[in-house]
Amino acid sequence: MSVEEEIDPVLNPILKYSKCEPESYKNNLHKDRVFEVLQSSRNENDSFCDIKFQTDDDTIIYGHRNILASATPYFRAMFSSFGESNKDLVNIKKLDSTIFLLLIDYIYTGEIMITPENVQVVLAAADLLQLAYVKQACVEFLQKHLDPSNCLGIKVFADLHNCIELLSKCEKFIENQFLEIVKYDEFLSLSSEEVIKLISSSNIAVPFEEKIYECVLKWVKHQLNKRKHLLPNLMEHVRLPLISKEYLLENVVNEHLLKNDPKCKDYVFEALHFNLIKLVNPSSIPETIWCKPRQSLKIVLVLSWSSLKEKFITSWYDPLTNQLQIASEITNFGYSSTLCMCVVKDQFVFIVEGLSRCVYMLDTSLQPYCWVHKTYLLSSVPFLKVVVLNDSIYAICYTHNRSENTVEVFSCNTLKWQRVTSMPNNKHKFGVGVLNNYIYAVGGVNSNGMTNKSVDCYDPIKDCWFSIAQMSISRHSVGVGVLNGLMYAVGGFADNGSVLKSVEVYCPSDGVWTSIADMHLCRQNHGVVALNGLLYVIGGCQSNSDNSVEIYNPETNSWSMKTALTNKIHPFYGTVVVNKPPYL
Repeated sequence: MSVEEEIDPVLNPILKYSKCEPESYKNNLHKDRVFEVLQSSRNENDSFCDIKFQTDDDTIIYGHRNILASATPYFRAMFSSFGESNKDLVNIKKLDSTIFLLLIDYIYTGEIMITPENVQVVLAAADLLQLAYVKQACVEFLQKHLDPSNCLGIKVFADLHNCIELLSKCEKFIENQFLEIVKYDEFLSLSSEEVIKLISSSNIAVPFEEKIYECVLKWVKHQLNKRKHLLPNLMEHVRLPLISKEYLLENVVNEHLLKNDPKCKDYVFEALHFNLIKLVNPSSIPETIWCKPRQSLKIVLVLSWSSLKEKFITSWYDPLTNQLQIASEITNFGYSSTLCMCVVKDQFVFIVEGLSRCVYMLDTSLQPYCWVHKTYLLSSVPFLKVVVLNDSIYAICYTHNRSENTVEVFSCNTLKWQRVTSMPNNKHKFGVGVLNNYIYAVGGVNSNGMTNKSVDCYDPIKDCWFSIAQMSISRHSVGVGVLNGLMYAVGGFADNGSVLKSVEVYCPSDGVWTSIADMHLCRQNHGVVALNGLLYVIGGCQSNSDNSVEIYNPETNSWSMKTALTNKIHPFYGTVVVNKPPYL
């Protein structure tokens, strides 16, 4: 046997007699290195580049057909089916050379820099070149920077480029932020058709129809000579009958633009006639779009204890104005740690007191503002949390020296309580939330006085409890909010007694908790509510956070602070979102 045969790895492999399994090795840097070389060859214009592009400003950009064709159907079609398939130089029309180069670089690097200045042209170019990832990145960038000053323009842009998700976000944003949007020049620049489309919607959130009337006059007077003839068409969509009689007499009847137009005068007369009918015979009010209120504005009702007055008080918090207004004192209860609040159908607010077993209800649509005793709990308990699911109130009750938490459910139809399956883990000071028709008891303190990270879940259909994934850290007195199909555990006490500003979110489809951005301040015994796509965290026991509100935007994973509350609040006992009452 020759020496060559002895060392031939095929004829005589070194491990020929070893008992080992084959193994696969993957160089994770391989593709990156290959594309670095390819990108370098483009920059050096070397012979490996087999295609050149010439833009309108005569900029030459180099590339490789196979790479470009594999990245997007646009280039695949260009190099296989069209006239450019046999050309070494392709003219690119109607694309800025800087943007085109940015997108070609993205194909080789997988990275792109999007800025407020280039996002529109990058999205349009990515749409043309069929670079779906870049287009979606631009959509996300625009969503993050959506605000009242630009949302109308972004909506038009989204519609032009068939960005369905972005268009939907804009429409919802406009509905909820209408009063802010009309303050900016974008609104004043709209066509009459666009203004009519806005003000004819029943979904725009306005506290009073007077605001619609005022924004119409503002738009017309911005270019009075060009627009005053359009006023009748616009006023047709202002629901004047919903405007108060006092406002009509003081601000509408004597408006010269309306007085000088016969059609507008008719609208004003009809509104006055409607107010007369409402006063004399409310049952005969016609059911027309003119008489239909727009989207109900939401407001937060806060239940707290006033150490100054030594009474429970309720307050209205308006997220649009960031104002806190005292509603009334509640004299039915002395100081108690067993008071909880919940709301049914965004209108009927219930207060449940564990020790006395008393349950009171408030219909927020009625005046006078009055709490009415409705029923009693089945048992007297030292701690409970209440939550609403399918128009029924569930009270999860803690009692000392028990191995489990009892659960009672109150049907708003039968006005009766009944017991359901107890929660196996006996704990108190937990937070509660409802997500996907399940009730969650988050964190808390067990019977041994230990703060825990456990989360218990109740299925009302099967009448059973089960545990889900634990939080990353132990929490009690934690705020719980549900927004966009996710559940948030906000702040609370840690097991070492420190107050937390950390927040984590539970995704039911993944079954895991994930940490998100921290709040600015540490908070415990605070209120958490979801409103208009945002999460509001109200008050807390820390002295520097009692009068503040923090707002979480899930689009940007960021918190903003509002500290303009005139009264310090400690909403240990509940915060609920209700339809804004007509008397506020």
